[in-house]
Amino acid sequence: MTRQLRQSVSIIIAGSGGSGVMSTGTMLLDAAARAGWYGLMTRSYGPQIRGGEAMAMIRLAARPVECPADRDDVLLALDWRNIERFLPEVALSADSLIVSDPKAGDVPEAIEALNANQQQIPMTRLAKEIPGGRTNMVALGVLATLVGIPPALMVAAATQGLQKRGSKAVEAGLAGLGAGLDAAAQLPGLAGLTPPVAPADAGNERWSITGNEAAACGAVHGGIRYAAGYPITPATEILEWLASALPRVGGVLVQAEDELASVTQIIGASFGGVPALTATSGPGLALMTESIGLAVAAEVPIVVVDVMRGGPSTGIPTRSEQTDLNIAIHGLHGDAPHLVLAPLSVADCLFTTQWAVHLAESLQTPAIVLSDQFLGQTRVIADRPVSVEFKTGRNTVSGVNGEYNRYALTDSSVSPMAIPGLAGGQYTADGLEHSERGVPSTSACDHTAQLDKRLGKLEQYDYGDDWAEIEGEGSTAIVTWGSTTGAIREALEQSGDWQSKIRLIAIRLLAPARPQHLAAALEGVERILVVEQSHSGQFHEYLRARYDLPGEVKSFSQSGGATLRPDTLRDEIGSWSR
Repeated sequence: MTRQLRQSVSIIIAGSGGSGVMSTGTMLLDAAARAGWYGLMTRSYGPQIRGGEAMAMIRLAARPVECPADRDDVLLALDWRNIERFLPEVALSADSLIVSDPKAGDVPEAIEALNANQQQIPMTRLAKEIPGGRTNMVALGVLATLVGIPPALMVAAATQGLQKRGSKAVEAGLAGLGAGLDAAAQLPGLAGLTPPVAPADAGNERWSITGNEAAACGAVHGGIRYAAGYPITPATEILEWLASALPRVGGVLVQAEDELASVTQIIGASFGGVPALTATSGPGLALMTESIGLAVAAEVPIVVVDVMRGGPSTGIPTRSEQTDLNIAIHGLHGDAPHLVLAPLSVADCLFTTQWAVHLAESLQTPAIVLSDQFLGQTRVIADRPVSVEFKTGRNTVSGVNGEYNRYALTDSSVSPMAIPGLAGGQYTADGLEHSERGVPSTSACDHTAQLDKRLGKLEQYDYGDDWAEIEGEGSTAIVTWGSTTGAIREALEQSGDWQSKIRLIAIRLLAPARPQHLAAALEGVERILVVEQSHSGQFHEYLRARYDLPGEVKSFSQSGGATLRPDTLRDEIGSWSR
């Protein structure tokens, strides 16, 4: 009997901290990329600083993918430590396969209840038979066999992944890989899993990149040459990437003592004429808000990348949530208009961050980029991300004749900025309200004029078509933002006729609001479904406050802790669009 080849295969690798879960997933994803497949790997950790449980979720596909699949095909457990904590993120069925090690003990009742097929392979025993052998390398061989990755490509990926550890580690790792390949090939029933079909254009350039790496790359491509930051989950990888990348382009990264120092350092660097950025998460953004207001008042361009996580307070640092929207848009005291943007996919983190740098520099204002843990820490095999060469930059003064008015009221509301050291270009830049000259002022006339200036330059700027991605048509619209876009897009793709009935509007520019643009995008719409990952429906409330939404509006919001899958949204969309 001829089996229909799958277009997507989903694998979960689970185990305790230090068991090699993430390195196994990374090498598997690398080998799949060598075979011409697309894919993604998401990471999930327990709450411990060190150790604890870990889970890698890998999806391999014949086409680009931006979210987990509806169901997981394989769960391979290196051990069962605290596996119950991951159950909300696991989607096994009777057709799925569970592979475990007899040394790990009995399969937990919660996993047994999923009624999936079970196989045991003595991965620990096979690893111990190899000098320096590790169980996760045996598991890697098992998984390579299950999904049909050619052994030569798996060997190449494993060799590259282990080479930093030395020749002995490579030798032991490849021996373990071979043992796993042989063990899986001898087991009955596993051939029922068929690999995805490698696309015809497998020779096209593909990138293996995380959203954090893409954001950092976009920042450098956009012109960032100074970064300061304090490590925080899940944004630290942005700072790590910039630490090595910036010196190669004449830039520098400084690890500050805290978030307050980070943001004030980048304000200082930007005041000196150097485009600057910091990266943080929700708790850090909360500490930075007063200083971001200073940058608004002084019209100093900066970029703050907030990789959101579950909150409030320390919350769930290792899970994704879209709940910093309110603080990003409304968190500054006083009337402090600024930019807020959000990437719509892992690859889009590059373009959105690059665009944020361009907008911040052009409009001389802070820009907050709202990524999240899913986008930031998910690694994808994707086509080369989009990068655009923006022509305009910061409007600076080359020479001064007579009096220099730093905050002059111009037609564009953007006034030329003098870089320190320019003769005659001295001015006061602080948080106090000021006159056009920059002299502190309590005049109501000066205050109103400068408020109009700071708001006007954002509202009258032409953002082009990049403010949102709009797909499909019909009288029902789904409005969303950020990382939920991928799951919605796949849900619509899986139901072919929906694209003719439903339009998807994924907003990239969250502030300033674009009421006229959204009104045009919603023309003819009778029903709107607002989709987000928050408990309180922050995005829905924001849309209601700033936009005139036509017809009936329904909110679908899910709190963080588990990634949205297409089937959940497909059911919701189906009931709403009938």
